[in-house]
Amino acid sequence: MKDPTWQGEAKTPTGDRLNMAHAGSIVVRGRAKGVVVATATNTVVGQLAVDVLDSSGGRPPLLQRMDAFVHKIAYVILAATVLIAVIGFFFREKTLKDMFLFSVGVAVASIPEGLPIALTVALSLATRRMAHRGVIVRRLAAVEGLGSCTLIASDKTGTLTCNELTVREVQFPEGTRWQVSGEGFAPHGEIQLAHGQPSDAQRAQLEELLRAAALCNEADLHQRGTEWLWRGDPTDIALLSLAHKGGLKREPLLDQYPLIGSIPFEPENAYAATFHTHEQQHLLMVKGAPERILAMCEATLDETTRQAVLTQAGEMAERGLRVLAFATALQQEKPLAEQHPERLRFLGLVGMIDPLRPGVREAVQACKSAGIEVCMITGDHPVTALAIARELGFAHSSEQVITGQQLLDKTPEQLRDIVRRVRVFARTSPRQKLELVNAARAIGHFVAVTGDGLNDAPALRAANIGVAMGKSGTDVAREAAELVITDDNFATIVSGVEEGRVAYDNVRKVIYLLISTGAGLLLLMLLAILTGYPNDARGVALLPFLPVQLLWLNLVTNGIQDVALAFEPKEGDVLQRKPRPPQEPIFNRLMIERTILAALVMGLVCYGTWCYLIEVLQMQEDSARSILLLLMVLFQNVHIGNSRSETISAFRLSPLTSPILLGGTLLAFTIHVVSMHVPFMQALLRTEPVSLSTWACVIGLALTIIVVMEIHKLTWAWRETRATAATAAGR
Repeated sequence: MKDPTWQGEAKTPTGDRLNMAHAGSIVVRGRAKGVVVATATNTVVGQLAVDVLDSSGGRPPLLQRMDAFVHKIAYVILAATVLIAVIGFFFREKTLKDMFLFSVGVAVASIPEGLPIALTVALSLATRRMAHRGVIVRRLAAVEGLGSCTLIASDKTGTLTCNELTVREVQFPEGTRWQVSGEGFAPHGEIQLAHGQPSDAQRAQLEELLRAAALCNEADLHQRGTEWLWRGDPTDIALLSLAHKGGLKREPLLDQYPLIGSIPFEPENAYAATFHTHEQQHLLMVKGAPERILAMCEATLDETTRQAVLTQAGEMAERGLRVLAFATALQQEKPLAEQHPERLRFLGLVGMIDPLRPGVREAVQACKSAGIEVCMITGDHPVTALAIARELGFAHSSEQVITGQQLLDKTPEQLRDIVRRVRVFARTSPRQKLELVNAARAIGHFVAVTGDGLNDAPALRAANIGVAMGKSGTDVAREAAELVITDDNFATIVSGVEEGRVAYDNVRKVIYLLISTGAGLLLLMLLAILTGYPNDARGVALLPFLPVQLLWLNLVTNGIQDVALAFEPKEGDVLQRKPRPPQEPIFNRLMIERTILAALVMGLVCYGTWCYLIEVLQMQEDSARSILLLLMVLFQNVHIGNSRSETISAFRLSPLTSPILLGGTLLAFTIHVVSMHVPFMQALLRTEPVSLSTWACVIGLALTIIVVMEIHKLTWAWRETRATAATAAGR
């Protein structure tokens, strides 16, 4: 309701400026003349557009980590290949052509060029799984983002709550209190006395108030088959639902008490009334703000009762309930619609709230278990916002609540401190939501932000992961976001977190497999070049693999398995883990240790085998390379089992739980075995069949890597247990 006489300060929040009509607003009634005071980017909507364009979109965590990873790997591989080429040409009497081809082969074998394909497959699979759970992915890199987020900044209405008012309790002046069960507009639930068994008088008292709630009403609520349908103002629908729970329906009541007039609700009046005929008399039913209704009942209420009602209303409001009062009167003369009702008899108070969505409380608890903080940024009243936050368990006192008015003129440093300790932000403006998101990112959070309107677009764009609402969201919000929630439910976001973590786990598994096998090959080549041993009759160092064999290992045998590994299902309850630290690279300490160990095992065992075949058994180069190539293929086949989990033993993971990986591994192995027996492939790869005794030996050597990795998993678990115990003791 706009008021041309209202005057305020420059700091007054946009929604409270009663003398301003903003571009994009919808006029629902009335007439007015206005003076244009701002146009284009100077309007509130224009400023939103500027904020969206100026916002530097937060990059998804996976892209940040992959950028750092790719640069480091590129430098390491470049240095190693240059070193091999220089040593081979200047110190090992190799030709420039041979070393160029060999260096290119080593680089190709070391660079995980299969990673983009496997990464795309892993993210695409997660995208499909997310879609089945109600999360639509608009940008592929954002799939993993929810799994890495450390803070979810959620809207309240429609996301945490149903956006359907529900009456929670009914109170009467003498202290009788009725509790109402059920959530949402559909009248599923019942009305029960808070304490003891109700008397006939109390039942009659409740029935009279329910009759007033049904008659003083302009909404429609009816059932079609098993489905409930409604139309009208949310408050009126909630009151009709309350009456249904008490066994009263509006249509039969209107037959008994025909409607003859009404006073519609107006904000300036703060009440609504309907007039009915009943037994040659006129019945008034009135609802409105408690203070307004009490003023109409002044002639029939004593001061003690009036104060008791105001106290009840205040306590209900402190618990986040929206409070309505009801009153009635039976008159001989027909009331006039242009006159305010007087000398009413007070009936009671009704407290209603927008209830939590089903499953949201459990979803917030799941976020806590997963180490994700939750905060609420809303335009609603701070009391209502705190009541919802208390129910959800992420805020408990008023110290954890701050309003947009209190955020005015805060410096970026002050905002960062506020974000660290406050969990409910009420009566905030779009610009303040954007500033809060930037402050959270500045203190190291990976931030996921939910929103549905034009006002949310700047914050959605600035967040690491923007989550738009699919049902209530605007096109602008969806365009600014990376993910869209089809059912507008916070619980669906948690499902997305789970799938995002599974996707990131699979990305890490693929990277570990590719880098560790590539590092093993690189180590083998470095050892052969640096030592110059074994060598041929001329004293020239022999190279363990030909360039074409290096390409075969990297593109065919390993290239099939890494893609298959991207299909790995989730392991354990990923929501019980804490999120990885935002600054943690893909190669954390665990992966570094395991990569070094795997590379050492593969590199040293292969180098020792190569030396043994050439120097001890005096085997021909092609025959020795064929056995060494088979050994490396078997290392890759066995190592795929180690890569399925960073902490769980390979023997506890059944291969049948991942049929695509099992099939891919068998396919890669079969292709290589075929290449050892088909003449065309023999000529191309310089391979040949091997004896059964040789098969037994290379299989035994390949199994060494699983033994070493199992020992490392045990020692890592032991170290983690000790570290956890030490941390607990330190507290």
